[in-house]
Amino acid sequence: MRPSHFFNQEQKKQVTDAIQEAELNTSGEIRVHIESNCNEEVLDRAAFMFEKLAMHKTELRNGVLFYLSVNDRKFAILGDAGINKVTPDNFWDEIKETVIGHFKKEEYTEGLSNGIKMAGKALKEHFPYQKDDVNELSDEISFDDK
Repeated sequence: MRPSHFFNQEQKKQVTDAIQEAELNTSGEIRVHIESNCNEEVLDRAAFMFEKLAMHKTELRNGVLFYLSVNDRKFAILGDAGINKVTPDNFWDEIKETVIGHFKKEEYTEGLSNGIKMAGKALKEHFPYQKDDVNELSDEISFDDK
């Protein structure tokens, strides 16, 4: 299955809406990237995609990538240097476990949506939403259909 067909239009909108809702809590920038296969360590691939999507170019270095490889069933959450500097090493663990719990029940849309909203709330403490906040990264899901 092509990653762009993994979700129907309604499900894509639900994930995009979750990103927009989460970003009302934080100046952090959240993206979702989905591809078919991940032939390497999932965090390495997520880091590669993070850079390819230019997520490291946010002013406060507070981008977050939710990365999913559908065929390999690999998932990672990766935060940028600004987030990692002010949060504990286990910052993403609870969110990741919540998402994976939904994935195990094949609730992919709910898993991503809930995880994204949790990320927005968790980032609020360190990167609160600013009145003059600029949406620096696209809220649309990116897909690699290769």
